[in-house]
Amino acid sequence: MPKGYIIAHIRVRDKDKFEQFKTMSGPAIAKYGGKVLVRNPSPEPREGELRGLSIVIEFEDIDAARRFYESDEYTAARLVRETASDTDLLLVEGV
Repeated sequence: MPKGYIIAHIRVRDKDKFEQFKTMSGPAIAKYGGKVLVRNPSPEPREGELRGLSIVIEFEDIDAARRFYESDEYTAARLVRETASDTDLLLVEGV
């Protein structure tokens, strides 16, 4: 079965609030079986306008990625993240 992934590009405006988000989101990622594959604050842009911290999180399948994203734990963390940053985020299924 193909893996599920969350891919995000995050432009942090408030570092302290973003640290709070990280503290909240880490346990939720683990609870739903996620594994952070990429966390890079300085990606090398080549095309397009996406900038900021790049993150890729792998889940067992796309349904697990959805359960994580829609969970109460992550929803609470996301509300904090939204006050601290601008984010582009995708859920994708692997091949």
